Amino acid sequence: MAILDWSQCPAVESIPGKRSGAWVFRNTRTPVSVVFDNLEAGATVGEVMDWFHVTREQIAAVLEFVLQSLKGPAPGQDSEPVGACSL
Repeated sequence: MAILDWSQCPAVESIPGKRSGAWVFRNTRTPVSVVFDNLEAGATVGEVMDWFHVTREQIAAVLEFVLQSLKGPAPGQDSEPVGACSL
């Protein structure tokens, strides 16, 4: 499985001293992990948006990044970290 290189996703950032360097949604203190934790627990995207003050576009960007990462590299390409993220 590909390693997620969150630095390739412009919707997120990691700043030392901000949430201990965890990956957070850009210009927030909301960790990206809250999306996955809450969706796994049965929350809707709308609930995550309300609870954590993130936008549908931010959530879509990280979900798309993970989806592209799970697809892995095209045949014949190296298995470097993959993923594309837009915002």
